[in-house]
Amino acid sequence: MPTPHYGTPRYRVIANELKERIESGVIPPGALLPAESVLTAEFRVSRGTIRQAVAVLREAGLVATEHGRGTYASPRPQGSRVARPSRSETGHREIAADPELAALFAVEVGAALLEQQSISRTHEAVVAVVRTYRLPRPSQ
Repeated sequence: MPTPHYGTPRYRVIANELKERIESGVIPPGALLPAESVLTAEFRVSRGTIRQAVAVLREAGLVATEHGRGTYASPRPQGSRVARPSRSETGHREIAADPELAALFAVEVGAALLEQQSISRTHEAVVAVVRTYRLPRPSQ
């Protein structure tokens, strides 16, 4: 990629390009950024230059890096450092305990359990799914 802005450090040009991809949705929320090796080939720069660009994005709160897992896009609402769910859906149902749940609750496989599921979304993307299980209340 040729440098279109003479005098602008190469890592800044790359950071701006990746920022544009994140904000436009080309790299969706929660998606892994391409590996360093892929970015070094695409932009024809050293690994250190890519790391500087990713550091700029990390400082801006646009990406998060997990050691051994990679760097993920994490866009945030303007004026906020943390993306908050814009919508949450909750539902519950009765299910039959599978072997794992039966062991955890010390009940027989197939015993009735109540499952509550909560789905949190930000900008229509799912950011969390939480399932909670409990024993039904005894009938009186």
